[in-house]
Amino acid sequence: MFNDLLKLGPLTLHTYGLMIGIGVLAALYIAEYRAPKNGLDKEMIFPLTMNCVITGILCAKIMYCIVGWKQFIKDPMSMLGSGGLVVYGGIIGGTLCSLVFCLIKKIDFWDYFDIVLPSVAVAQAFGRIGCFMAGCCYGKETSKWYGIAFSHSDYAPNGVKMIPTQLLSSAGMFLIAGLLFWYAYHAKKSGQVGAVYLVLYSIGRFGIEFLRGDIARGSVGVFSTSQFISLFIVVIGIAIWIIRGKCGADRPQAQQKDRKEEAGA
Repeated sequence: MFNDLLKLGPLTLHTYGLMIGIGVLAALYIAEYRAPKNGLDKEMIFPLTMNCVITGILCAKIMYCIVGWKQFIKDPMSMLGSGGLVVYGGIIGGTLCSLVFCLIKKIDFWDYFDIVLPSVAVAQAFGRIGCFMAGCCYGKETSKWYGIAFSHSDYAPNGVKMIPTQLLSSAGMFLIAGLLFWYAYHAKKSGQVGAVYLVLYSIGRFGIEFLRGDIARGSVGVFSTSQFISLFIVVIGIAIWIIRGKCGADRPQAQQKDRKEEAGA
């Protein structure tokens, strides 16, 4: 695939960066559209999203350097200068940033947690398309009909048919986003939608790791680093879903729905 989409003198527009940008804009638009429908302040979405994006990218880069610590010690500039990111670093960093933001603004973290994370799934889906164009996050070699060979990648082996894990991940994230939008209409307690995102993403990520071919990303025992983290995130997501189901406040949308039903009774 071709990552260099357009060159204007010394400037180059990379498809990877373009898809990341499209994903962020799509996520922002969807979250701003859904916020008022869920009884939340639309004006909080943009600063919350931008702070989380910046923090998320920074933490994703830090996690990338931690996972590849041997290479980082050997040649730190090659790690810092590359486009490598670890998604889990972004999720963890972005979530912590949103928590701090909500505390400062004195708004309910769990309500915005539910609004933002389905949009994050959309952003990730576009981001994986960018991965496909760049050739990073590639799959294992295969002789099957669905294998794709890269010819201009700086990351994947060129001329070798590989499982298109990037496209599988993208399709999976679009599916997760759709399920979350559906579940958001039915969930009663705040925080449960975001919890389902954590569980679904982690299960999907754990599975797709078995198909990945870029094995130099670090491992913990028999698991890749991402699989190891996934195990903990699944447990955290399930715990949040259960605890919020028992002790959480009613979601604003659920409250509006109940009022409408009472008015119509």
